[in-house]
Amino acid sequence: MPITPRGYEALKKELTQLVSVERPLVIKAIEEARAHGDLSENAEFEAAKERQAFIEARANELKFKLGNADIIDPDKLPRDRAVFASRVLLANVDTGEEVEYQLVGPDESDIKEGRISVASPLGRAIIGRRPGDEIVLEAPAGKRTYELVEIR
Repeated sequence: MPITPRGYEALKKELTQLVSVERPLVIKAIEEARAHGDLSENAEFEAAKERQAFIEARANELKFKLGNADIIDPDKLPRDRAVFASRVLLANVDTGEEVEYQLVGPDESDIKEGRISVASPLGRAIIGRRPGDEIVLEAPAGKRTYELVEIR
C-alpha cells in the first residue's frame, strides 16, 4: 500500500492512541460496568463492549496497513508526470481558477488540506498526466476541464 511519510506517521499515532489510551479506558469501563451487577440489562456494559470491539478492529486494521505500507518520499518523485504523492497545480480551463492538490491514498485524503485520493475520480484522471495535459472530469455538477500546469 503506497503511503506518504506524513500518512504513515498519522496512522502510527492513531494506533498508539488506541492501544495506549483508548484500550485501557474501555477495559476500565467494562470492569466498572460489571461491578453494577446483572449484565443482561446493563447498557453501560454493552456500550463498553461495543467500543472495545471497535477499538480492536481498528487497531488490527492499522497494524495491517502499517505492516504493508510502502512509504513514498515525495521529494524523490519524478516531476515530468503525476504519480502517487505528487503535488500538482491545476487550472480550470473555463474559469482560470488554480488549485493545488497532493495525490495520496484514501486514508490520507483531506480535501480541506488539498490532499485528494488517487482512487477518487479526479485523482484517477490526474495520475500519469504531464504538465500541459488537459484533464476532463465528468462530475455530478457537470463536465469540468483542467490543465495540469505544474508538478511540484
